[in-house]
Amino acid sequence: MAEHNKLGKLGEELAEAFLREKGYDILETNWTFQKAEIDIIAQKENILVVVEVKTRSSVEFGLPQDFVKPSKIKLLVKAINEYVISNELDVEIRFDIIAIHKEDKTYKIEHIEDAFYYF
Repeated sequence: MAEHNKLGKLGEELAEAFLREKGYDILETNWTFQKAEIDIIAQKENILVVVEVKTRSSVEFGLPQDFVKPSKIKLLVKAINEYVISNELDVEIRFDIIAIHKEDKTYKIEHIEDAFYYF
């Protein structure tokens, strides 16, 4: 496995553990629809949370959350719409980013709730 893939997988595992610790129920990981992949679909109370995980080995070239582009947002919205319809859910939806970067020998995790809006 390529080094960046290992880092991405580690980031998703850290994010999942972080969310569980904060009381979220993890419903799906790496859920795909057409060309979209949602890293984590979680639920807390009546809120369905779509989580995009971005992990970087450093912030030298920008913060991890800066790498979530409009095209990715559009795909996430399309995918979660399908997920909600196919599972006949009646929930509020929130889009979060969990940004992770290496800091010395540990990883810093930042949870950005309501990271973007899509109209």
